[in-house]
Amino acid sequence: MKKTIPAPGSAPLIGLLAGAAFLLAACSPAAPPEEPIRAVKVLTVGVNTFSSTHEYAGEVRAQVESRLGFRVGGKIIKRQAELGQRVKAGQVLAQLDPQDYKLAADAARAQLQAAATNRDLAAADFKRYKELKEQNFISGAELERRETALKAAQAQYEQAQSQLAVQGNQASYASLVADVAGVVTAVEAEVGQVVTAGTPVVRIAADGPRDVVFSVPEDKVVSFKPGQPVKVRGWTQDAQLAAKVREVGASADPLTRTYPVKVSLESKDTTPPLGATVYVIPQGLAGTPEGLQVIKLPTSALRQDGKASAVWVVDKATMTVKSQTVQIATADGNDVVIAAGLQPGALVVSAGVHVLSPGQKVTLYQEKAAAPAATPQTAVNPAASDAAAVRLAAPAQAPASK
Repeated sequence: MKKTIPAPGSAPLIGLLAGAAFLLAACSPAAPPEEPIRAVKVLTVGVNTFSSTHEYAGEVRAQVESRLGFRVGGKIIKRQAELGQRVKAGQVLAQLDPQDYKLAADAARAQLQAAATNRDLAAADFKRYKELKEQNFISGAELERRETALKAAQAQYEQAQSQLAVQGNQASYASLVADVAGVVTAVEAEVGQVVTAGTPVVRIAADGPRDVVFSVPEDKVVSFKPGQPVKVRGWTQDAQLAAKVREVGASADPLTRTYPVKVSLESKDTTPPLGATVYVIPQGLAGTPEGLQVIKLPTSALRQDGKASAVWVVDKATMTVKSQTVQIATADGNDVVIAAGLQPGALVVSAGVHVLSPGQKVTLYQEKAAAPAATPQTAVNPAASDAAAVRLAAPAQAPASK
């Protein structure tokens, strides 16, 4: 058998080639790790019935609520109205000090008497000069002067008469009288306070129809139209009352940026008391009638893809996800109503949508079974264990030397 003898100088060359191969293998980048397959929760897209579950908290108020005040200024000396008191039309609610107005009325009455005296004197002069004119003892110009004086005296009398009527009204205005029957809902002035004309003293909610006043955000104000039927539910009652939208605010509140809406209660027998908190339930959002079959998804399934809303759809054949743009119509409780972009039967990822990427492989999440209970261990004798610990801890004693 022949032995192969390497050529002279070939051994170093072989070593250099092996070292270069080793260095190249060491410098090449490592293979990237495989992307983990994520487990995702999915739901099957189906058709559900739309039902509006919006409720708005409101307050029961009277349709007519007046803030009554004196028509003249003065000092309040008496207040008969109390908070929550029922009053009748014509009932006195409060009184001002009428002394100054009585004195002014007396002065106007005296002026009226003086004007009446001047008028009577001018009338007598006119009568006498008229007789003289008939006898041609005076000129026609003198008779005209007496007639003019009589007319001026008559005008002064009528002016004084009107002034007396005004002062009499001023004196009567010192008593605040209820215009309508109702309930006193607020008292805004007390005895001894000096008020000006028109200052609110008592607020009265007139008997009659009742309203429910509440506020809605600007994205829901288009859902309410005058005459639209709604339901009203009491805070402590399950029964619902029929009502209709009576008024929708034309501008938003400058502080809350919400729109006031007034709903008129139709039933008069079961009307909640004034100031009660009730809940208004619309019969359906505008453009989305009750009972409509729609596709609904939880809000956790949505994500933002640029300026559009999208969801992850699972491909059953390859078990990968792809992004699908959807169009949202409105909200229904904690779900959103999908107007376009999905078909019934599709698998949509319902949780963890922000950690996925297009084409990523996924697996369906499976609920873990409950862990079995641990097997109880045999109790250890504490005395025996302590003795063993002492034997292990004690150092070994050297044998006694002989």
